[in-house]
Parts: sequence; C-alpha cells; structure tokens
Amino acid sequence: MLLETRINRLFEIKYPILQGGMAWAATGELAAAVSSSGGLGIIGAGNAPQDVIREEIRKIKQKTDKNFAVNIMLLSPFVDDIVKLVIEEKVPIVTTGAGNPGKYIDRFKENGMKVVPVVSSVILAKRLQRLDIDAVIAEGNEAGGHVGELTTMTLIPQLADQLDIPIIAAGGIADGRGLAAALNLGAEGIQMGTRFVCSTECTAHPNYKKAILNAKDRDAVVTGRTTGHPVRNLKNRLSREIDKLEQKGVKKEIIEEKGSGKLREAVVEGNIDNGSVMAGQISGMIDQIIPVDKIIKNIVSKTIEIIDNNCAYIKGE
Repeated sequence: MLLETRINRLFEIKYPILQGGMAWAATGELAAAVSSSGGLGIIGAGNAPQDVIREEIRKIKQKTDKNFAVNIMLLSPFVDDIVKLVIEEKVPIVTTGAGNPGKYIDRFKENGMKVVPVVSSVILAKRLQRLDIDAVIAEGNEAGGHVGELTTMTLIPQLADQLDIPIIAAGGIADGRGLAAALNLGAEGIQMGTRFVCSTECTAHPNYKKAILNAKDRDAVVTGRTTGHPVRNLKNRLSREIDKLEQKGVKKEIIEEKGSGKLREAVVEGNIDNGSVMAGQISGMIDQIIPVDKIIKNIVSKTIEIIDNNCAYIKGE
C-alpha cells in the first residue's frame, strides 16, 4: 500500500511527513536527513540573521538533492533579510509562522516558490487561501513553541470543511497512530517537531534531548499568555519564574525580556534550567533517540498497518 496524498505530489516527496522548522534545532543537518529519508526537511530561521541561515541552506544543498523548505518567523527582526535570502538561494518551499505572510506571497510566487503558512485558526486559513497559498500547516496547541488556542483534533476537521487546499496537521503527533488520526480528521500530511529533535541527526544539545526523554505527560506547559505570544515549553526554573511574573500582573515587556534569547540558551548551550526548552505535549511519548530514517519508516509502517486493519474491520474480515 502506498501512503500518498496531494502533499507528496505538491512537494515531490515520498511520504507526507514534514519536519518542523524549530529555531536553532532545525538545522541543515536535520533537514537534510529528513529530506533524504523521504520527508520534507525544513530549516528554522527563527530570529537568526541572514548569514547564519545562508550557511544552513548551503549545508543542506551539499548534503541532499531532495526538496527542502525554510521556515520564516514573521516576528523576527531579520524577516525582510530572510525573505530576500530564500529568493536569492532559490529555496523551493517556504513555510511561515507567527503571523500573516500576505505581503510577501506575491514575491514568493513570482519566483516559483510554494508557500505554506502555519495557522492556528479557521479565519486566518480562509483569508490566506484567497492569496494563492499552496497548503496550510494547521498547528494545535499541543505543539511546542508558539501556540494558539485550538487543539489539533478540533482544528483539523473544521479546516477540512472550509478549505480546498491541502492541510498538514501539526501538534501532538509523534508516531503512526498520530498520522493515521490526522488523515482521518481530514489532513493530508503531518508536521512533527519534538519527535525529530530526539533524532540522531539533530544537533540540539544532549541536555535538551535528555529533557524531552525525561518528560512526563504533564511537563509541557504554556507560559507567556499575557504577552499575546504564548509558548509551550517544559517545566523548569525559567517557566516557573515567568509564571510568577504573570500572576503578579507585570508588564508584558518585562516577561518578554525574561524569555529573550532563552531558546538558543537551551538548544545550543544546553542550559535546561534557565533556558526555554520548547517541546510539545508528546514529549511524554518519546523514550529514545534514533535515526531520522528509522523514525519515518516506523511512522509509515504503523500508519499503513492501522489503515489496513481498519479496512479489514469495516469489511468484517
């Protein structure tokens, strides 16, 4: 049985599996491994300057000839530089997060690029569909990093009822059961972040990976709701300090300053006590670090097994 949807054809990939564009963790090494294994690897631009991301793009081009993408964080102070960079480097696919990419879409399209925004609501997805985007990544609040309010299970079917373009489910997915569920809800592919962090090829600090491996089901909490930019991360000293500041009602600028630069501190430097250990609620499901190729093959085989079993059950076999 082939696991093929419009996502495979749109991105010219073997499996409808995308790797999340996680700042500092989604490097050229990880993205190349995912693309080479049949998925779509994504370099996370985050708040990094242009020269850093140029190096990651050139790194993946050296490691694979497969399609890849760059995720552009629209709140980045370097966003215009990154937009210019992906056009110059002829990046085939762009995903965007933390906002509406409307003002950049024409430029991307004029350069033959596919555009896939991350959305967390139906209203934004419908507005973007009118701008000739190619698909959406629908991210539920189970995901790590910046999150919205709706869960993946409620967001996907509502989008499926309203959109004509393909939907990629993100948030709360780590294995074949998650992919099978997403397909049944109306998505045509998945995006995973946290699961790929705990891969052999991810260059995130070992402490960061260990924190995810040690996480339990309730350890991924949301902080920063009062700032308007809530973030899901693992409980630690930093998350508790931010929570106390929010309870005291301090200004959002103080809270934002408290979290500034803390993701890099955790991912690159390994400070998992005072850094921001962004990770999703599926952290409690992850108990080993394995190669990307094995992660993808396990997901695909389990998904096909579930679909085959469901078909047999319906037929009464």
